[in-house]
Amino acid sequence: MRMLVDSPIGPLGVEVDGGTGAGGTVVGVRFGASPAWDVDSDPEVAGQLAGYFSGVVTDFTVPIEMRGGSEFERAVWGQIATIPYGEMRTYGDIAKALGDPGAARAVGTACNRNPVPVLVPCHRVVGAGGKMVGFGGGLDRKRRLLELEARVTLERTWR
Repeated sequence: MRMLVDSPIGPLGVEVDGGTGAGGTVVGVRFGASPAWDVDSDPEVAGQLAGYFSGVVTDFTVPIEMRGGSEFERAVWGQIATIPYGEMRTYGDIAKALGDPGAARAVGTACNRNPVPVLVPCHRVVGAGGKMVGFGGGLDRKRRLLELEARVTLERTWR
């Protein structure tokens, strides 16, 4: 099923496999989706995304399936999925974690090919020195996602 989710970073097209209604597996997320995506809805997925954007959800629990990608890309996506909410890693950090310190640019390419951005948080990967570079959804969206997570993390720390 394909559904349109309104968000503070613009409409998200979310592709959910497993029939209609609740309980599907997220297999794709697209930035700037058109109203044509509003075919059906999965209340669990929509609710978790709404919770994320409101600062309530910090870990997604809906099933996610990473389809496609090379072995290297899938390894990068696996590393990205381990970055904690409110934290960042550099492309170089990911390359080193994969045992190939010279592969920072290839990590960037893999991040750009992430089929489920936001849920697998490629926005948490930044350039050397924390430089804001590269993001398939545009740097403004990346900045807004990082600011949201920083604000929520700070609020939770100082409660």
